[in-house]
Amino acid sequence: MTYQNIIFEHAEPGIYVLTVNRPKALNSLNAATLDELASAVVRVAEDTDARVLLVTGAGDKAFVAGADISAMQTMSPLEARAFSEKGTRVMQAIETLPVPVIGLINGYALGGGCELAMACDWVIAAERAVFGQPEVSLGIPPGFGGTQRLARLVGRALAMELVTTGRQIKADEALRIGLANHVVPGSQLMQRGLEMARLIAAKAPVAVRVCKQALHRGLDMGLADGCVLESSLFAFAFGTADRKEGMNAFLEKRAPQFEGK
Repeated sequence: MTYQNIIFEHAEPGIYVLTVNRPKALNSLNAATLDELASAVVRVAEDTDARVLLVTGAGDKAFVAGADISAMQTMSPLEARAFSEKGTRVMQAIETLPVPVIGLINGYALGGGCELAMACDWVIAAERAVFGQPEVSLGIPPGFGGTQRLARLVGRALAMELVTTGRQIKADEALRIGLANHVVPGSQLMQRGLEMARLIAAKAPVAVRVCKQALHRGLDMGLADGCVLESSLFAFAFGTADRKEGMNAFLEKRAPQFEGK
């Protein structure tokens, strides 16, 4: 597929970089951009050698400044429902991608951009990054899962405050409340993302994938059921060649050579 609104790169073995590339529109999300995001995510999911996906925005002003307001302005309620469902499907596809997804937030992450950041497994933010769900200023609520993921990340009361006031928060507050894992100078953002991606890519690929599966599925279960799931995945990993290699390498005091099997 030829992309018009994103840049999709196989940056290093196992490491993909997806860049929303509409800098003149502050990388806002329209239907075509959502379709391209969905296509790229499918390509990562289908690559058995994929290890990590990094997601960022083009330019130095915005990660994604929101959904495209000019496209939404004339939507009917039915069209708005379809647009919301499309965006929700894309966020769910990113969230459930078998490999870790790291958001590199280089500027404004507002509305749909904040929702995209929250669909990633975790976030590294540039010092200039700004997060928020300001949709109430437009007369609408968030539409791509913002109310749901924000409450799960920062708690009900703070999520209620942020979505009903539309208050925007800077990177340091995002770090404090759990929207961001790390804050770095903007010039170091991609470097830090690649460093973390390489750390993950060096680990046993099947183990990394089942860790993500256990976390995502387990959080929707009670603790006892989540632990049963973890035990099942733990046992499954013992049938992999990488488990044998990892333990043999540890006992032989050498670096493991994982093959994803």
